[in-house]
Amino acid sequence: MRYRVRFTEEAKGDLDQLYDFLLDRDLDAADEALEAIEQALTMLEKFPFSCRKAADGKRGPFVRELVVPFGSAGYVVLFEISSRDTVTVLALRHQRESDYY
Repeated sequence: MRYRVRFTEEAKGDLDQLYDFLLDRDLDAADEALEAIEQALTMLEKFPFSCRKAADGKRGPFVRELVVPFGSAGYVVLFEISSRDTVTVLALRHQRESDYY
């Protein structure tokens, strides 16, 4: 079974913001970070239940986090398994940020 991965408008904005932050500093790093996130998202197409539950399960069993290694830290993708065949990306953040927006 394959899941369709879609983004909320907020998640698209988060991705743009993360990319723009790196773009101001290092074009190659910005492209590499985007590639790492895109590659990690392919995992959600097949194995979304393998990711950890968000907030220790307090948000329910279908809201989860995908950790994306990159450099010395990485990114965290908050997503919801919203139906039998759809995963919705809700937010993205850098691992060093305190929490989602």
